[in-house]
Amino acid sequence: MQGLYAVYDIVSLLTSALIMLIIIQFVIGLLFAFNVVSPSNQFLMSFYNSINSLLDPVLRPIRNIMPATGAIDFSPLVLIITLQIILIILGAVIKSV
Repeated sequence: MQGLYAVYDIVSLLTSALIMLIIIQFVIGLLFAFNVVSPSNQFLMSFYNSINSLLDPVLRPIRNIMPATGAIDFSPLVLIITLQIILIILGAVIKSV
């Protein structure tokens, strides 16, 4: 039983880290979009590209399934909601065992 709680804690930690990366990507993207920070800032641009390269394999299948909504990308929101649903289901399954 303790092993299941450990697995849940690990999945929860990884989910939290992924959600934080999604939020950081969103904020940096907004900073670039509204010219608060110049895209010529090499440090921030390389950081943003690194986060994009980490998240793109996860977000691309969601983007392929979702209809085009113009300039707004809802795939990060869908990913966050899906991860939260998985955590809730996993927690319920562990508590029922």
